Amino acid sequence: MEPLYTAEQLAEVKAYHQPRYVASFVDFVLTPLVLALMVRFATRPLWRLSERVGGAVDRLGLKLPTRLWGGTGWAAALAFATLFFGAYGLLDVPLEIGFGYFHEHAYGLSRTSPAVFIVDFLKGKLLFAGAVGALVFGLFGLARRTRHWWWLLGVTASVLMLLSTAIDPYRSRVYVEQTPLTEGSLRERITSLMAKADIDFRDVLVEHTASRSVRLQAYFAGSGPTRTIVLNDALLAALTEDEVLASVAHEAGHVNEPRWPGRLASSGVLVAFLFAVERLFRRAVARGWFGITERADVRTLPVIVLTFTLGLMLGNPVSGAVSREREYAADRYGVALTQDVGAFRAMLVKAARTNKMDPDPPRWAVLRGMSHPPIGERIAALEFLKP
Repeated sequence: MEPLYTAEQLAEVKAYHQPRYVASFVDFVLTPLVLALMVRFATRPLWRLSERVGGAVDRLGLKLPTRLWGGTGWAAALAFATLFFGAYGLLDVPLEIGFGYFHEHAYGLSRTSPAVFIVDFLKGKLLFAGAVGALVFGLFGLARRTRHWWWLLGVTASVLMLLSTAIDPYRSRVYVEQTPLTEGSLRERITSLMAKADIDFRDVLVEHTASRSVRLQAYFAGSGPTRTIVLNDALLAALTEDEVLASVAHEAGHVNEPRWPGRLASSGVLVAFLFAVERLFRRAVARGWFGITERADVRTLPVIVLTFTLGLMLGNPVSGAVSREREYAADRYGVALTQDVGAFRAMLVKAARTNKMDPDPPRWAVLRGMSHPPIGERIAALEFLKP
């Protein structure tokens, strides 16, 4: 059987990934350290600057946010969050540009022009800033009003997370154009395959990413009446119809996963974390951290972020292991659905070569929380599957 890579291809793949592994390891070590230093040394000066900004905004007499917040101080809180995340985010900008643009271009994975990259970069930052503002205003504003905020917000957020999946098909359109797949053999075969899988869907869309990237991608977006199959144009150009069906069948395996255990677990973890934040609010007042005298002071935000980050670092190995097993299960489902191991293997091989997937990444990188099994292991596992 043909090997996944030639010696030259494998050398290029390893060269592509090596600096990314180094950066990942450094990030793992330095992220909690940088956050701890910011908690210790940046909280007070950032708050002093935020108070000046907030005071100027308060003098404008904006009634609606003041009423929702329950008094003045909302502008200072938003300014503090913006300054904190802005200062922290500046540390990542060189890596985002270096790896996101220059490294990807150096290895032929990206075709994005500098102008498009900058526009997408700024879009991402603006969307993140908006999300941070909404989170800070909602969390701290609600916590100022009631001590029961943590379960009220936890339950509400859990419900909203379920509902938010319905708008997933529209999110990527902020960045790229999507159009319906043209009528023809492929659309008919996808429709028949989904009927066999008993999966309803609204449409099959082509995501036009070839002008930006050579990477192959297929996914399901949305749920219920908004569920959409999305195939990027690079994938359609690189794969045969049988191989496209194999990629869709794999994604269909994720659609048919039992979702409620994971959703309940996620909701439970969220509520538990918010309860821990409430305990942190009380401790901050009792100890007078950073001059705090009242519950739900935004100056606890850096401590919350540090706590959340440490929690993610501890939980990533477990969530990664669960995610990798889901990928294996989706592969098994896809092969059973298409009855075509050969097309499935060919699809994985082409995706690996195009996307420059490392067939044998360092074990520490896998255990840290890789969401997909190493591609070499996925392909090897197919040898034991029978259609």
